[in-house]
Amino acid sequence: MSTEYTTLRVRVTAKDADTLRALLREARPDVGGRARRGEDGSFGIDAYVSPEEAEALDREGVSVTIHEDATASGRARQAEVGEGDRFAPEDAVPHGLALKITEA
Repeated sequence: MSTEYTTLRVRVTAKDADTLRALLREARPDVGGRARRGEDGSFGIDAYVSPEEAEALDREGVSVTIHEDATASGRARQAEVGEGDRFAPEDAVPHGLALKITEA
């Protein structure tokens, strides 16, 4: 069963710390790192949200900038990973707990 989803990495920037705190308390997005103060006095934080959540975060006093599709980036990185154990000899016998499954 495959469930399609998209997670975006966004930068949420609020005009002040109180606005950002209120937004984070209300929306409870999955944040990455700590809030940082900008030179203009605004406060921003990176968050991982769905496209719908990104739209909901965008409101008066708050801006949302999409940096990347984190789901697509993750899938691209997973495609780079090989399968099997490249260091095992060709005739190695597997050891450990597992179920032997015969391909049908």
